Amino acid sequence: MNTRRRRPLRKGPQGKDSGKSVEEIVRELRRQSGPAVGYREMSLKVNGLICAKCGREFDFKDRHLLTVHHKDGNHLNNPPDGSNWENLCVYCHEDEHSRGLLGDFLKKKDI
Repeated sequence: MNTRRRRPLRKGPQGKDSGKSVEEIVRELRRQSGPAVGYREMSLKVNGLICAKCGREFDFKDRHLLTVHHKDGNHLNNPPDGSNWENLCVYCHEDEHSRGLLGDFLKKKDI
């Protein structure tokens, strides 16, 4: 049993209270935005179980080490054709996201 008390939502821009709970609003927004959760499985199916950077091949038992990298950096941009995805192993994915940090650090060090 959920004993948590729900607070009423703030009134919207028109000054009217929708009367919906937070959970109902979140559920409605998720329904409108489409399925973003399944993009990993879709990417694995489209691009295969291989790292796009180092070329390491994965199988069913170690596929958890394969991640989906969003090329434009926007994890909400999930076109069904997979044009914004590339499968990277966890090591290459970490390298991809730390490159900018290392570059910024080295630039500051040279000054």
